[in-house]
Amino acid sequence: MRRRSFLLAPLLLPAFTAAKQPAVRYAAASRATRLAFPRDHGAHPDFRTEWWYVTGALDTAQGDAGFQLTFFRSRPGLAEDLASPIAASQILFAHAALTLPGKPLLHAERAGRANLGAGFSSADCDVHIGAWSMRRSGTGAAEQFRLKVADAAFGFDLQLAPTQPLLLQGENGWSQKGPRPELASHYVSWPQLQVAGNLTLDGRRQPAAGRAWFDHEWSSEVLAAGGVGWDWIGVNLDDGGALMAFRIRDAAGATLYAHAALRDAAGRLTQFGAGEVSFTPVRHWPSPRNGARYPVQMAIRCGPHTIETMPVQDAQEISAHRPLPVSYWEGLVKIRGTLSGRGYLELTGYAGALKL
Repeated sequence: MRRRSFLLAPLLLPAFTAAKQPAVRYAAASRATRLAFPRDHGAHPDFRTEWWYVTGALDTAQGDAGFQLTFFRSRPGLAEDLASPIAASQILFAHAALTLPGKPLLHAERAGRANLGAGFSSADCDVHIGAWSMRRSGTGAAEQFRLKVADAAFGFDLQLAPTQPLLLQGENGWSQKGPRPELASHYVSWPQLQVAGNLTLDGRRQPAAGRAWFDHEWSSEVLAAGGVGWDWIGVNLDDGGALMAFRIRDAAGATLYAHAALRDAAGRLTQFGAGEVSFTPVRHWPSPRNGARYPVQMAIRCGPHTIETMPVQDAQEISAHRPLPVSYWEGLVKIRGTLSGRGYLELTGYAGALKL
């Protein structure tokens, strides 16, 4: 999908908006594609949208804490006929957040043009905007992701080490998002990453440890006509398993498409079709910024399993402004029911229909 493609609006420049732009042909996600790594950890600039997304739950003396870092790449269809390496044909932006026990959500953002303060690799996961970066390195026992964020309010420097194999969502990484086959993405997850490193708060560094979830997704079309947003959850289960589930909603809140994948602690993967997945709001949190009502407590059914989300705090709405204003809820939750664990719930399209 993934989920955040609504954020990948182009950064329009007056020099290019004045003239009509030629039609751009974007690559399409294909079920015939066979992914290869580390190459497919890298960027896919022929596609319209892409993101590298990491969320994690940290164990602190004060209680459960959470972190999020997402890099987005957008191909807006501008300046593609210019030879300049700094033409606005590829835009990068990033969101970072910290959820700390008993404290307001901390959030920061960055944006940049490829080759002008920002960049990405097409050979491996290596993306940056200024001092913010996400990079994969090493093989075997030495393989890791390293995340660096430095903002005036907070920062982190974290190493994420795999404890289990990649999880290719859908059909070998081809993830359908609607009834038409072109509504799809290539989607790779890496659950149960072991986290070590440090957080920086008020200028002071403190150790951090926990578990994280990595998503990488690229697509050119994912939201069907009538879709206004989606709900998504990724959970590192207490027993070592992993659960991902999503649904796409219309303006009335009805589900247009849904899917879920459960990998148990032994590595057995079970996938659930649209008729086996449901999201039912239990309790809403009203945003004081915009009046959006987010169903932060949600009952989610995946085949024989029913879970309920319990946010560690309600106020985990992110309001970003670059490249364009957008608000969505993305926060650390615990789950209870037939499965237990910690993960992140994402709720989009509640502060207005998403404009892709």
